[in-house]
Amino acid sequence: WTATIEGSCDTVFEGLAYQLSLTFPSNYPCSPPTIKFITPCFHPNVDQHGNICLDILQDKWSAVYDVRSTLVSLRSLLGEPNNDSPLNSLAASLWSKQDDFRKHVLKRHSEGSAQNANPNK
Repeated sequence: WTATIEGSCDTVFEGLAYQLSLTFPSNYPCSPPTIKFITPCFHPNVDQHGNICLDILQDKWSAVYDVRSTLVSLRSLLGEPNNDSPLNSLAASLWSKQDDFRKHVLKRHSEGSAQNANPNK
């Protein structure tokens, strides 16, 4: 599966869309799906490979979560990162400097757009 989330208003991610891949294990919904960013995302809780550090995708998963609620949680995470468990230490250190952070966000996002436009690169 693929999904798209958009950055929330009044965040550095406003106006940006991110494509995600969702892979469901055979025992879903008892186990969480694996969700990764396809579009490059500069964020404290997302590594360079698109892996996400979000508790509900790990030890806090519950079978009551569905795809919609999981995507809503991811969208919320964009604007409210958990800097206590960063996967991207540079993003975590820049989070308090929103103008600098936004520059990195836009750079990474545009790299993904350029890759999608020229898939052979």
